[in-house]
Amino acid sequence: MRPKISQNNLAGLLQLAGLDLEKNAVQRIESGQRFVTDIELKKLAQVLGVSIEELLR
Repeated sequence: MRPKISQNNLAGLLQLAGLDLEKNAVQRIESGQRFVTDIELKKLAQVLGVSIEELLR
């Protein structure tokens, strides 16, 4: 089981990885109100330590 991460912490990790997303954008992605670009998907997988395929499941 993976440890939980807050939306704010995820936004911070993404910013450190070079992707400028704020907590509100992370929240909209999580709730399905915002689409994710291919670049964002790659960075999300990178900072979460999972494969892109795992995120798409």
